[in-house]
Amino acid sequence: MHNRYGTLASWVYNLDKPVGRSFGDVEYYLQRLRESEGPILEPAVGNGRILVPLLESGLSIEGFDASEEMLRYCLDECGKRNLPAKVTRQTFEEFSYDKGFAAIIIPAGSFQLLTDTMSAAAVLRRFHDHLLPGAKLVMDLDPIGSFLGPAGPVRRWEAEDGDLLTLTEQRVETDYVAQTTLSHLRYEHWRDGSLLKTELDLFKLRWWGVEEFSMVLQRAGFVDVVVSGNYQHGRAPHKDDEIISFEARRPA
Repeated sequence: MHNRYGTLASWVYNLDKPVGRSFGDVEYYLQRLRESEGPILEPAVGNGRILVPLLESGLSIEGFDASEEMLRYCLDECGKRNLPAKVTRQTFEEFSYDKGFAAIIIPAGSFQLLTDTMSAAAVLRRFHDHLLPGAKLVMDLDPIGSFLGPAGPVRRWEAEDGDLLTLTEQRVETDYVAQTTLSHLRYEHWRDGSLLKTELDLFKLRWWGVEEFSMVLQRAGFVDVVVSGNYQHGRAPHKDDEIISFEARRPA
């Protein structure tokens, strides 16, 4: 099973990208959502890194995630801050709500976890159908260059109790036709030099071309597509940008 975010993977994610850490995305989404009136949805909400500061700003936002472990971190962070935690365990392909949303956001390239093009297109149509008329979808994609570089060195994090967590990544497949990469991510939990647990995740992602994804959005029924680079709204992406953002609306 790909992209499951198990116990160690979720722990490492929460250590590496805790609530309060921004890559420019928290500020960007706050700015893009400031005029939204009504509930906001964040699919693939993860540990709440984005959701929590948006809740603290006064926005009405809820979310879902496929990983029970990631949702536990999100619920814990909301509990610490006495924030309403409207998060559920659902998937991109099957999520459902009995109301429309004023905005849907997908930061951090999470949409690229969908590696089948037909499924991805169906999910975009699902987003479209869950938006109120005139409401917008805002989302990030990683540029192609971030997929094609070599795997990085072994990474390590120290937990609060002094335990050590490590991550070793091995790229095992790059499919230039399907536009996907498959990596083996080996997570290890160490204490006093002894290995307590190891976990292997098969991590698969899909890259999209800028024009390609704009057309997919339009085919899903969206209009007024704006593509921006490095969280500078309206500034066309440059070849060295680290993130590409898309904003589009459901017709009024």
